[in-house]
Amino acid sequence: MGTAKACRVGCTEEAARLLRRLAESHGPLMFHQSGGCCDGSSPMCYPAGEFLVGDADVHLGDLDVPGTVPVPVWMARDQFAYWSHTHLTIDVVPGRGSGFSLEAPTGHRFLIRSRLLTDEELAALGGRPAQGRSAL
Repeated sequence: MGTAKACRVGCTEEAARLLRRLAESHGPLMFHQSGGCCDGSSPMCYPAGEFLVGDADVHLGDLDVPGTVPVPVWMARDQFAYWSHTHLTIDVVPGRGSGFSLEAPTGHRFLIRSRLLTDEELAALGGRPAQGRSAL
């Protein structure tokens, strides 16, 4: 793993470009990973603070998008129980997403690409490696 810091979320350069455009129009942004309502299980982008989070949500981390303030990414705690062993990458593809997410009118939609965390990443994030890949 080298010296890179373990994290649960990231984004592609294409997603970062769209986030910069959205931030110019809407100010600071946030994501909440949808749990199946509305647009399936899609990352939903909102103006920061517009989607209320609380004790039932887990802060997965912040996207470091050059040219914007960090973009926090949240997920419902019960959904996190299933995704706790994965790294989530926010990407963007052509198409129309949900009307609730800020990118809907742009002709693009955000989506999640996932991969399993390595044992080293999972351990650094406070999880259990290999045989213990369960909810944190």
